[in-house]
Amino acid sequence: MKKFNFRKVLDGLTASSPGSASGTSTCPGGTTGVPAVGAAPKEIEVQETLASENFQISKMVRHGFPYQPTALAFDPVQKIVAIGTRTGGVRILGRPGVDCYCQHDSEAAVLHLQFPINEGALVTACADDTLHLWNLRQKRPAILHSLKFNRERITFCHIPFQSKWLYVGTERGNTHVVNIESFILSGYIIMWNKAIELATKTHPGPVVHLSDSPRDEGKMLIGFESGTVVLWDLRAKKPDFRFYYDEAIHSVSWHHEGKQFMCSHSDGSLTMWNLKNTAKPFQITFPHAKSQRDGKKPDPCKPILKVEYKTSRSRCPFIFSEGWAYDKAGRRPSLTIMHGKSITVLEMDHPIVEFLTLCETPYPNEFQEPYAVVVLLEKDFIVVDLTQSHFPIFENPYPMDIHDSPVTCTAYFADCPPELIPALYSVGAKHKKQGYSNKEWPVSGGTWTLGTQTYPEIIITGHADGSLKFWDGSAITLEMLYKLKTSKVFEKQKVGEGKQVAEIVEEDPYAIQMISWCPESRILCVTGISAHVILYRFSKHEATTEIVSLEVRLQNDVEDIITPEVTENISPYTEPSQPITGSPSNVSPEEIKDSIPCLKVKSRPVKMPQGYQAELVIQLVWVDGEPPQQIASLALNSAYGLVAFGNSNGLAVVDFIQKTVLLSMGTIDLYGSSDPYPRQLRSPRRSKQPTAGLSELSDSPISLELERCKSPTSDNVNGHCTSPTSQPCSTGKRVSATEGAKLNRWGPSRPPFRKAQSAACMEISLPASHTEESRDNSFSRSRSSSVSSIDKESKETITALYFMDSYGRKNDGTLSPCLWVGTSLGVVLVISLNLPSGEEQRQSEPVMVAPTGTVLMLKGALLTFSSVDCAGVLIHPPYEVWRDPNSMDDNEKPRKRKLVTFSPSSSQDMGDYHFAVICSEKQAKVYSLPSQNCLYAHSITESSFVLRADVVTVCNSVCLACFCANGHIMTLSLPSLRPMLDVNYLPLTDMRIARTFCFTNGGQALFLSSPTEIQRITFSQEMCENLQDMLGSQGPLFAPVETPEAQNRGFLKGLFGGSGQTFDREELFGEAAAGKASRSLAQHIPGPGSMEGMKAAAGGVVGDLARARIALDERGQRLGELEERTAAMMGSAESFSKHAHELMLKCKDKKWYQL
Repeated sequence: MKKFNFRKVLDGLTASSPGSASGTSTCPGGTTGVPAVGAAPKEIEVQETLASENFQISKMVRHGFPYQPTALAFDPVQKIVAIGTRTGGVRILGRPGVDCYCQHDSEAAVLHLQFPINEGALVTACADDTLHLWNLRQKRPAILHSLKFNRERITFCHIPFQSKWLYVGTERGNTHVVNIESFILSGYIIMWNKAIELATKTHPGPVVHLSDSPRDEGKMLIGFESGTVVLWDLRAKKPDFRFYYDEAIHSVSWHHEGKQFMCSHSDGSLTMWNLKNTAKPFQITFPHAKSQRDGKKPDPCKPILKVEYKTSRSRCPFIFSEGWAYDKAGRRPSLTIMHGKSITVLEMDHPIVEFLTLCETPYPNEFQEPYAVVVLLEKDFIVVDLTQSHFPIFENPYPMDIHDSPVTCTAYFADCPPELIPALYSVGAKHKKQGYSNKEWPVSGGTWTLGTQTYPEIIITGHADGSLKFWDGSAITLEMLYKLKTSKVFEKQKVGEGKQVAEIVEEDPYAIQMISWCPESRILCVTGISAHVILYRFSKHEATTEIVSLEVRLQNDVEDIITPEVTENISPYTEPSQPITGSPSNVSPEEIKDSIPCLKVKSRPVKMPQGYQAELVIQLVWVDGEPPQQIASLALNSAYGLVAFGNSNGLAVVDFIQKTVLLSMGTIDLYGSSDPYPRQLRSPRRSKQPTAGLSELSDSPISLELERCKSPTSDNVNGHCTSPTSQPCSTGKRVSATEGAKLNRWGPSRPPFRKAQSAACMEISLPASHTEESRDNSFSRSRSSSVSSIDKESKETITALYFMDSYGRKNDGTLSPCLWVGTSLGVVLVISLNLPSGEEQRQSEPVMVAPTGTVLMLKGALLTFSSVDCAGVLIHPPYEVWRDPNSMDDNEKPRKRKLVTFSPSSSQDMGDYHFAVICSEKQAKVYSLPSQNCLYAHSITESSFVLRADVVTVCNSVCLACFCANGHIMTLSLPSLRPMLDVNYLPLTDMRIARTFCFTNGGQALFLSSPTEIQRITFSQEMCENLQDMLGSQGPLFAPVETPEAQNRGFLKGLFGGSGQTFDREELFGEAAAGKASRSLAQHIPGPGSMEGMKAAAGGVVGDLARARIALDERGQRLGELEERTAAMMGSAESFSKHAHELMLKCKDKKWYQL
């Protein structure tokens, strides 16, 4: 525990240099370390309890649908499902709450998955031709063995029931056998040239199917892609039968009696084969082809990718996917169920990746009795109930619908009020879909109980369609609570309407950009892509009310000055060309749009269900033919009854109690006479582009993954538009003809430059004393040296807002409500809020809003504010306690608002001091209030910039957590800003990570690891230690379950070969009989979970200590043995001496001749 002496800090303020990397510094715009009169204590000691040992980064759990799935497997005894992905991930699912994520280090696509049934293991085959054996008998599955094929590519895998031998088919047509226990290749190989006839001149193609016969396990069916099927006798090492067909084979499935099998082909046909007649199939069907007369061949259909032939005592269904005729355009992917002459087609919303039939018995030689079909789609996971005639689907208990609409922003709230989750669940349960199967979810493996380390956590996701989803994130699970659609407050756009929206966005006009939520008051505020703000209140009762709509006009009244270096390069003989799309330069004054919003709010009374009900909609309007700029910052305070938002044009403050606009002012006007910069404004390069906020950073060094083109926030970082085509800094002025000609040289749709830049770029003339720091204030994310003066535009964006009780002016004596404003130039402004004192006065008297003149400065665009008292405790902003606005009690008498405020800790020595914590893209500073002395300043990064910063609680203390664009996650202690953690943990490979990353209390964070998955991490050492206990509530994936006994098939069936014949595979495939496989064929690699892997991992410090301990024990043992030998020699010497003495006494008196 380290103590910091503020007196020494204050004494050294004048000697410190501005903008130092760490320690103390004076700050531009602030004051020197002069104590306030009669208020500053002589000595203040703040005890900081956090140390670097309190921080450690670890992944916790991953939620959502596996992104880009490729493979599927099911264990019918353990009842767990495994899903492989294209990026090498494996998700293992069981009963609700059982969800485990594993990742291959190679990140190669998982092509095949196989469960050794009821063995607590999983075999994966990846695209790098490596087999892996996972151990599922521990809390966190680990790889036991790996087998890398060097000369052949893996195309198919199969594990017979109750067998320890894995059959592996390859692209060359060969079949290998692998021992699962040791993961060593057997010397038994089925070569392709031995499987086919010698007269065959062509290669049969890759192996697409392997399975043992239900009738005789010593017979294996091998399917080749060319259409050849071979029944191989494993004992005799020769083929029994060969089956030839003209069309390529995609899959094969046995009848449970082992006398016939079915194949699916590339021409959309199904063929049935009998072992007694191998010349031709006894049945050929085209399920979806048009019936042809005169014996003509049916029209070709799409390939049937997979067929499963499952039997039942009452019916005989077989299931397959695809197979539609080519002439049927617009057909959706389908799953077809045939039993007898009945055909049922189940159309899917997404392409089918894989499907499996769930059966009552794991034995392949019994009636399967299928009861469900698991269907893995590209973007969904469903289970169909086969026991009911209309084939309903089961209600999916997993959070697989996060990506129903692309996620555009997230919010994470830990340690919420405990009554909030039941309240959200109760209103959300009434909106659930109906028509699901009434059976229990069939995937019921694993164990899960509510852990001890739990507290209420809520995650909110905003989506491109304007919806919000509330999730219960407690106990490291994720469960849907409530869904809110913000688009319902607006009128539906008719065909031909919405042109003003198209000027800003090309799609998704309701997309959510930012979320501000007060859990205590349950007031929700969101901003949308169409420059609108919606405020909601939570109610348990339905209501029919009108939605109040306010329109705000934000514009910059500063005239642009076109400098000579811009105009002198424009040729007077420029050829005429088409004007820029959406530019008002060729529009008549009568047609210029002005003072109209982008969306139309419903004007009639709206019936709102219980839950969140819209109370107020605020929209920015068009100004002089220019669309409103997207909102870049948002803040809400329920106690004040105010909401504030800002963009590149200015700041607006709205009173949502009285439904009035209190402030609508340009950014430069907020300074008044306190503007630190004499501004020399430049003309903009262009007026606007029609796709604001929707263009990809295609030329950015950040590589974009498979995201939707022109997603509303695909290039939005923490609320700041980083794409130049998104026009965060357009001037709102008309473009002259000359300038329009200059712009048109770049074409109507191509921007004149492509670079990721900061939210605002401005050329600033500065005094010589501030030149160095001001260069950082005009920080550009690209740092491109080719940016000329014409690239810089005259806008300063409001990037951060924060309501709190503070000292608005220097050396104020009392706390008062304030709004802290941060800009993209690193300037901090404080606005004073004068609220009416009484409850009745607050409903009628106006709120006075006025800038205080306080100006503080940092490097880079502002990101976040917070407040810490002199004891180092986080000061929570005041809030209003929730009350139902539509309560049935005391309708005539409105209930009074109950406000909760938090005052800074104070004492006679300390006074009412507190600290303002401010963080920007480049640095963090801590100011003492009301003296406004900069006590600490820390340069977070020089080569990169901070994307997200939050002040959070960790281990009963507070710290500043930062996530940088270079992938570093950092934590700084408060108030001293000492670095506690700096780990290069998460490379920014996609802008999706930047816009969804957020911190929360308890040392946790989350982000969208893929377009469909949420990854939760922790940076707290305490939570890392408790993570095993939290995961222990889930338990291991493997649960001891007895394998069901095989059915008694009777004497006659056993006598006539109806039952399967068993044989000893060990005797056939073992090293004694088959010999060893070639070492060059495959390489065995011990996994980290095996004993060999543990020995290899012991090469570190722990291994050295263990070896030293063993050496010490051996040395002690040798010393003990030496001591024992020495004692034995001493005993022998004493015995010899004794005997010698006795002999001497005996012979003493005797003569020599008497001896």
